[in-house]
Amino acid sequence: MGFFDSEVVQQEAKQLFEDYQSLMQLGSEYGKFDREGKKLFIERMEELMGRYRIFMKRFELSEDFMAQMTVQQLKTQLGQFGVTPQQMFDQMNQTLERMKKEIKE
Repeated sequence: MGFFDSEVVQQEAKQLFEDYQSLMQLGSEYGKFDREGKKLFIERMEELMGRYRIFMKRFELSEDFMAQMTVQQLKTQLGQFGVTPQQMFDQMNQTLERMKKEIKE
């Protein structure tokens, strides 16, 4: 069975995408949130990023050809912007840390 044939992988990918879409839609109203709402949004983003990082690590560790192709495609796409996957995660974490700092002030 291929990596993408797994019902668990398909469900997790679907859930990650749906959660990301929901958070992005909600995030468009971020400026209107009170302090607690901003904290909750940041926590949800951190949670999502952790799940995404684990999901991507599964791709990297898989011996499945399609999973490896997906990793290479991501690296190529990010590379066009001069960014590695690790740098992408680091930048997202820096943004979340900056957001946390702003709500503490």
